[in-house]
Amino acid sequence: MMGPADWGDVPTWIGGGGALAAGWFAFQTIRSQRQQIGEQQAFIAEQTQFMDDQRRNLELERAELRAQAEERRISQARQVLMTFETAGESGRDRYQNGTGYSRWDVRVANGSTDPVHDVMVRFGDAYNAASAREWEGRRHPDRGRRPIPVTLIPAGHSVTFESPNWSESTVDNHRPTVLFTDSAGVRWRLDSYGKLEEAPADGTS
Repeated sequence: MMGPADWGDVPTWIGGGGALAAGWFAFQTIRSQRQQIGEQQAFIAEQTQFMDDQRRNLELERAELRAQAEERRISQARQVLMTFETAGESGRDRYQNGTGYSRWDVRVANGSTDPVHDVMVRFGDAYNAASAREWEGRRHPDRGRRPIPVTLIPAGHSVTFESPNWSESTVDNHRPTVLFTDSAGVRWRLDSYGKLEEAPADGTS
């Protein structure tokens, strides 16, 4: 005949319950820590994305500011215009080679609202303008004569520069380029093909 089942004594039951409670507490602690770590990782990822977005926005803003500053820097120079044509006496045997002589007449117009300074027209690689005049009313050889380089062309004014004389066959080898300094002190170079670029302060280009 079988006796009653042995369920152990009270201390054993208490010990087992404590172990179970400790295990459950440890499990809950680990789960809570994992949840906190996950939340922290999500927060860090959000902050990283936010900082990346802020950095990209800042870079775009800086690029826009640089573009605006460059546009302001070059805006006056773009309003300085150069037009030119050849003039001379065809058939006059000045060079004793059966051809006439020719020169460039170059008009530099300041269409900006500020003056430009130290204006010089260069022809080819080595020749400077022979004369400069600001025409007023009728053309006259001595009216409006200006020293070279022209110290200042006011807003809305223009000056005509004349090149040295060359033979008709070689005049096109000495195409004009104008050099000038804007109101901010930047030196510019504008060639006969419309290319505008910053020049060295001494104008040697």
